[in-house]
Amino acid sequence: MTSASAQTQRLRDLARLRRVRDRIDREYAQPLDVEALARGVNMSAGHLSREFRRAYGESPYAYLMTRRIERAMALLRRGDLSVTEVCFAVGCASLGTFSTRFTELVGVPPSTYRARAAHATAEMPPCVARQVTRPIRNREARVTSRT
Repeated sequence: MTSASAQTQRLRDLARLRRVRDRIDREYAQPLDVEALARGVNMSAGHLSREFRRAYGESPYAYLMTRRIERAMALLRRGDLSVTEVCFAVGCASLGTFSTRFTELVGVPPSTYRARAAHATAEMPPCVARQVTRPIRNREARVTSRT
């Protein structure tokens, strides 16, 4: 493959990866798996996973779970749904997996977050609250805390 055709192929792959990312952002509450996402952009699941990680720094599944946890955080801050209701509203099928993943990304269990967040963001505009409370992966938090 010539460098021009390789560059053209890379740009096509990036466009397909953006479509996958946009689909995850839109349909985070739906049952999504890498195979279905890959079929939607005519890629193999392995190729999609490798290229997605290369482009965005995390696997499609990790990106999906981060979107779900971000939405769960917003719902928990509202305070009108139970943790179980939030779990299912964001597309998670298992409360245990949801709670474990939430704790990994946020640092506290969902019930603790709900109790703390209601008071912490009460006076903030929603757009600021979203930015301030965005989940950070533990590996990123460790790197940030060392500096």
